[in-house]
Amino acid sequence: MMERFLLQSMDTEEKFYKYEEQRLKTEENRREAEHAREFQMLQMLGQMLAGISSTVSQRSQYMPSNPSQRSNHRSYGDNFNYNSMTTLSPPIVIERSFSMHKTHSIKEMENIFQLVRNIIPPLTAKKHKGQDGRIGIVGGCQEYTGAPYFAAISALKVGADLSHVFCTKDAAGVIKSYSPELIVHPVLDRPDAVHEVEKWLPRLHSVVIGPGLGREDVLLANAKDGLWLIAQQPSVIQNYPRAILTPNAMEFSRLYEAMLRDPVDSNDQHGCLLRLSQALGNVTIVQKGERDLISDGEKVLVCSHEGSSRRCGGQGDLLSGSLGVLAHWALLAGPEKTNGQNPFLVAAFGACSLTRQCNHQAFQKCGRSMTASDMILEIGAAFNKLFET
Repeated sequence: MMERFLLQSMDTEEKFYKYEEQRLKTEENRREAEHAREFQMLQMLGQMLAGISSTVSQRSQYMPSNPSQRSNHRSYGDNFNYNSMTTLSPPIVIERSFSMHKTHSIKEMENIFQLVRNIIPPLTAKKHKGQDGRIGIVGGCQEYTGAPYFAAISALKVGADLSHVFCTKDAAGVIKSYSPELIVHPVLDRPDAVHEVEKWLPRLHSVVIGPGLGREDVLLANAKDGLWLIAQQPSVIQNYPRAILTPNAMEFSRLYEAMLRDPVDSNDQHGCLLRLSQALGNVTIVQKGERDLISDGEKVLVCSHEGSSRRCGGQGDLLSGSLGVLAHWALLAGPEKTNGQNPFLVAAFGACSLTRQCNHQAFQKCGRSMTASDMILEIGAAFNKLFET
């Protein structure tokens, strides 16, 4: 009896170890597959950025060639949103202040609001469809269809004429059902995804990368968003001056540690923001939080416009969509309309203020039940209140 029991125990133990060995091997294979897919996504993002950069090179014959003018172009021209002018390449978004002071006078705040008003193009009967903005949103998978919709519809409601969404096949039908105004391309899970997105780049003025990329088991697998990818391999965005990043606190920490190999100093938020922007090549960064901090590596702007205590999902997508439009408008307006300020700082301050105003107005009506959809309904009224009154 005892012998039989011992044999059964040995047999059970052997089966357990075989099962455990198989489980560990399966887990190892899963991780290897994830790493391979992550690498594919990084390659795709890098190829897309290279495509945008090549557009800059092809149009460089229209650019000023002397050093001082080229230096100004770095400040005024390059970003992740797309400019409709034929002399500039499209910019990209992957989510105030005139000094390092923590507080700003009412006059200073009004001055920067005026700069935002200056970049808003007038509505005239002579314009054609697409002239005020053709925006691309790269994101959307089976699990996350709301984020790309929020970004795309926000861009339209701010004033863009056309909004394209590049998503996976599973997400396309759902996103189309949200709004007939959106142009939806189900291409991100195709083998030729890079080519399918790249061929649209010359027609777009701004590109927003990241809303709802998800962790689906496809080409874009394990990519929470564009910022997650950049944290894994910062070189894909480093020294790309037309980029605007919109990280929250956690995403900012990951980016900071990836670039500077040190933890964020919570007592020196402005300094950390400046250092990260400089480390990335003076990329514009909007650090979202209780106060939105905006920097191009040279100065820090603080947007503390009144919002609410409600933090619903989707607010960052509203911000990135509106920022895509405003960045295009800021480039189109030129340095004379921004009073020599970096146009992306002006655009970012406008987008942050607008998002906060939408949050405030929606909360006044809905209270605790407020969602991002309620905020989007407020875009028109909030825009008029801030910039057209």
